[in-house]
Amino acid sequence: MSEKKKSGGALLGAAFLMATSAIGPGFLTQTATFTGQYQESFGFVILVSVILAAIAQLNIWRVLCVTGLRGQDVSNKVLPGLGYLVSILIVFGGLVFNIGNVGGGALGFNTLLGIPTKVGYILAGLLAILVFVLKNAKSAMDTITKVLGAIMIIVIFVVIIVVKPPVGSALKNTFVPEAGATNLIPAILTLLGGTVGGYITFSGAHRLIDAGITGEKNLKEINRSSVMGMIIATIVRIFLFLAVLGVVVKGVTLDAANPAADAFKQGAGEIGYRFAGLVLLCAAITSIIGAAYTSVSFLKTFSKSIEENENKVIIGFIVISTAIMFILGNPAVLLVLAGAVNGLILPITLAICLIAAHKKSIMGENYHHPVVLTILGVIVVILTAYLGVTTFVSKIGTLL
Repeated sequence: MSEKKKSGGALLGAAFLMATSAIGPGFLTQTATFTGQYQESFGFVILVSVILAAIAQLNIWRVLCVTGLRGQDVSNKVLPGLGYLVSILIVFGGLVFNIGNVGGGALGFNTLLGIPTKVGYILAGLLAILVFVLKNAKSAMDTITKVLGAIMIIVIFVVIIVVKPPVGSALKNTFVPEAGATNLIPAILTLLGGTVGGYITFSGAHRLIDAGITGEKNLKEINRSSVMGMIIATIVRIFLFLAVLGVVVKGVTLDAANPAADAFKQGAGEIGYRFAGLVLLCAAITSIIGAAYTSVSFLKTFSKSIEENENKVIIGFIVISTAIMFILGNPAVLLVLAGAVNGLILPITLAICLIAAHKKSIMGENYHHPVVLTILGVIVVILTAYLGVTTFVSKIGTLL
């Protein structure tokens, strides 16, 4: 295979890895719930959150991929020891959310084929492990995220055709929301965390670093892959929004336990319900893969043996996630704690990358970070820090 084709595959693979890491079971539930709540006005939430997520992602990917350093290494260069703290936060968040992803996979199996939940946990874990058993695991990871991502887009599109949502009204509300822009701010910040929070934004950047697509000479490709990842995640978000909107505008109240599957069932009958199971299963498997790969990529620079046995460590990470889910069921306290910690990761890591972007000792003598990206990046840090701290306080409050 030619180098050009290989690097093209890695660019698209990184984009899909980032996008499908974002599109987990929580993403589906979040989108369906907010659509039920805000109806057409949710289009505005998607628009603003995507712009903010793109700003965060472009800043982070540029810094990491130009230097060829992963998130933890950049953090250690900004302040010695900071990389260890960032790694602990991301690996803890990644592990706990992976437990939730395994649960989502079991729910997908149950909805699609009626498979019992306990069996579903094992199957979801095994499917993700299979990728890392292969010799060319990273290429297999690229392929499976592309295929499952495409399946999700096609399946949701079919449901849109069936439910016939009010597209014109949704489009109008995307720019002039009836619900009022200020009322939508909490949903915007929540969606931002769900799109580029925690480990998610690092998944694609670390994949490009592993593929050797680094340095200023590759900036164009790095930016393209970053934007592509955002576009893929946004297409799924918009499609899911329209599919659910076509149901809730008819006055249907969704089942809070599984709102996306309920919307598909109410809108397209039994086949719609099975489709929801397929989407949930694809979302869960790709998120298990993304969370495990990215979490371990934060550990491998601290230990030579982890780097040399990366695939085995990733498999171990998935096994632990699956075992905890199998034994404990839904570990509610852990998920609340991880959600609280996750909200703090984006403002911290984005702030670190913005500081690094202006240090010649890290970026090199010739690199100049765009002023516009810096200013917009600082705004996103302030917004996400506010959300992160308020979320942390409220979630910790529920545990005390």
